[in-house]
Amino acid sequence: MGPGAVHVPGWLDPARQRRLVESCRGFGRGPVPYRAAKLPGGHEMSVRTLCLGWHWQPYRYTRTADDVNGARVPDLPAWLAGWGRRAVADAYADPAAAEGYEPDTALINFYAGTARMGMHQDKDEQADFPVVSLSVGDDCLFRFGNTAARGRPYTDLRLRSGDLFVFGGPSRYAYHGVPKIYLGTADPECGLTGGRLNVTLRVTGLA
Repeated sequence: MGPGAVHVPGWLDPARQRRLVESCRGFGRGPVPYRAAKLPGGHEMSVRTLCLGWHWQPYRYTRTADDVNGARVPDLPAWLAGWGRRAVADAYADPAAAEGYEPDTALINFYAGTARMGMHQDKDEQADFPVVSLSVGDDCLFRFGNTAARGRPYTDLRLRSGDLFVFGGPSRYAYHGVPKIYLGTADPECGLTGGRLNVTLRVTGLA
């Protein structure tokens, strides 16, 4: 996929997939609900997003969900941050790779129906630590590109429920997106009967 980008199929076993699904349902009950973020031009994103630790709205982080209801977002749970550290160590096959990796925010995206994500960079953070991406539910077509532009060259990869994808180092600012969801492909054991749940853990570098 590129230097610093690693795909680990089936990293989450069914039990941990179900735990993540149930936790994300609980997060959605408040204090800040899932919402479709609006881009500066007024376009509403087709995915529904919820944040932990820091609230992301295009294109900045705040402690309160000023574009939703003004409430402070919940803290990032320690267990989920721990998953992030283990993910980095496992992806790079090196426990030392996770030293100093302390994710302080999670962006939870839910894809239903024809939802998709255009090619973009994760560059609103003030730190260069890797991004950890966890997938649960329906398969998706994940497009991972280059750091210079949204177009080619890029690689298309099918991400399935339980897959881990980590990108850091030279690939930290690669463009990436989700042009398609394969509806009805989820294993019922994952706890999600329709759509795709994606959780990305990041280090904002903010105080």
